[in-house]
Amino acid sequence: MEKGNSKVQSKKITAKPNTQDIAENKFIALLSYIFVLCFVPLLLKQESAFAQFHAKQGLALFIVEVIALVFTWTIILAWLGSILFLLCMIASVYGIILVWNGKMEQIPGITWIVQKINI
Repeated sequence: MEKGNSKVQSKKITAKPNTQDIAENKFIALLSYIFVLCFVPLLLKQESAFAQFHAKQGLALFIVEVIALVFTWTIILAWLGSILFLLCMIASVYGIILVWNGKMEQIPGITWIVQKINI
């Protein structure tokens, strides 16, 4: 079990981008948290550690948002989908604040999805 835990810990993104990377890619990294626009920095700014970090988090949120929307279409799980979608919106606002402040912090709750994204 300890080996599995050490693998998860080693996958955490700890790279700190330089201030030039943050300044040049702040606007495009903001797009990461706007629903389907997460693909823009993911595809266009592959050399930017800052933009890629936020794009992967935005992609994870997008996946959860799509699942939430599917839930809202079902009668039984509509309440769960609505709550999940609201939580995604709150997480997106938090992510936008992180980008605006030039920080690379993981959004709680989606870290396990981000770690599985190997783009």
